[in-house]
Amino acid sequence: MSLLSSLKGWFGEAAGSLAQRMLLDTNIYHSLNNVTILAADGSRTQIDHVIVSRYGIFVIEAKNMDGWIFGNAKDAQWTQSLPGGRKFRFQNPLRQNNRHTKVLSEFLGIDHELFHSIVMFWGESTFKTVMPENVLNTGYTGYIKSKTAVLFSDAEVLQITEAIQTGRLPKTWATRRQHIDSLKARHDDNKWGNT
Repeated sequence: MSLLSSLKGWFGEAAGSLAQRMLLDTNIYHSLNNVTILAADGSRTQIDHVIVSRYGIFVIEAKNMDGWIFGNAKDAQWTQSLPGGRKFRFQNPLRQNNRHTKVLSEFLGIDHELFHSIVMFWGESTFKTVMPENVLNTGYTGYIKSKTAVLFSDAEVLQITEAIQTGRLPKTWATRRQHIDSLKARHDDNKWGNT
């Protein structure tokens, strides 16, 4: 991963953190950012944002991308098209976030149905294909607030938040490096048809 990619990713995550603090009531929405969890198979998954509330657990994948974005929920990869005809393929963030929600569901022992997956594109991006309602480039906190069915008690919200806080791996360069190594190993295995 290049330094530029890391910086762009960090800015996307920072934008999400700022929006949460400014626009979501912290008495209702408990935000945890840059959460790395150890999966049952020993691999690691890094989640940009987790918001725990009585309305469910929101798991957000932040993308800081400009240009036109092409993708379909079922595609393995999506495309970013920039001026000058430059095109870049990237992993379908819905699939990426599906892994995040499943690992967190297993880690917490909470039904996967109680999670809300969100992909948020920060930056100057325009969707050139119809995206599912949970893939956004505007309306981030509005989408979160649109979920109003009560799924957890206030006590459960605090227990879940504490479980994530105490169970997450430390925010260190070593954790980041181990996560990147885990990603490389998993993707190398997938090239040969292994899961």
